[in-house]
Amino acid sequence: MLTVRERIQYFECEGCGSLFAEPDFLQQVEQGSIRNYEEAYWQDELKAARERSYGSSLARVAEVFYYARRSIARFVDIGTGPGYLLDALQELMPELAGMFYGVELCPPPVEYRSRHANYVVGMLGDLDGLFDGGTCIEVIEHLTPAQLRGLARQLADKSAPGACFYIGSGQPEYVKKEDPDYLDPHRRGHVVSYSVEALRSLFGATGMNVTPLYGRTWAVLVEKGIPASANAEQLESRLWTADQRNLERLGNTRFGPMFLGMGLESARCYANVDIAEQRTRWALSLQRSK
Repeated sequence: MLTVRERIQYFECEGCGSLFAEPDFLQQVEQGSIRNYEEAYWQDELKAARERSYGSSLARVAEVFYYARRSIARFVDIGTGPGYLLDALQELMPELAGMFYGVELCPPPVEYRSRHANYVVGMLGDLDGLFDGGTCIEVIEHLTPAQLRGLARQLADKSAPGACFYIGSGQPEYVKKEDPDYLDPHRRGHVVSYSVEALRSLFGATGMNVTPLYGRTWAVLVEKGIPASANAEQLESRLWTADQRNLERLGNTRFGPMFLGMGLESARCYANVDIAEQRTRWALSLQRSK
């Protein structure tokens, strides 16, 4: 046993290192007898969702446009909650509003939902057509392995070749070193902290490749048919060879220069942290070997 949160035991997988709530509790989540999306949940979550959607999530969207190896014409926010990210993108990039979609299986009450034309209540598999990119932010930690396996299959089915998705969720290293309260079975419904190894197994079974976003212990890229980047240097090099159609699409919007700068600098900042740490460890190893 790793820890106890709200009387629920959490364990660490000896194989992949993921952290998970006790199996009986996860089974109740799958069966629907434990529901984490009731009114009390949304009372707490709406403020956080708005802050992300009008803040950091915009940077994540811009990063996907840089990292994607194909032109992005359709973009989906998976588990969009109230859909505030759609609203923020429509306000800041009205020229591209029609390309952004959001899907939410367990939405808040109607009065709190986005009125965006592409806000959909349902599952990713319910949407028509294929997508070139997207985000899935603070979602998968709510899902049991069986539920995430189902989402991975839907993502593979709805992804065009080369599609690129940013998946944000606290990994075990993040939980242990930065935020142990991230494990939260009832109030926020965080029942699993998935390791990169676990995500590679779950998404890899559907033909999707997983690249850690080096320098972050809370995000990965999931792509269809694009080999995973082996290190931070490889990942950063993709920023300088971005699909020019994506950069032009971003740059020609109302706040285009802001999105171009924000996406590039945000991605470089985290990658360079990892590069610096790797080089420091290498230098220290040289000193110890003398």
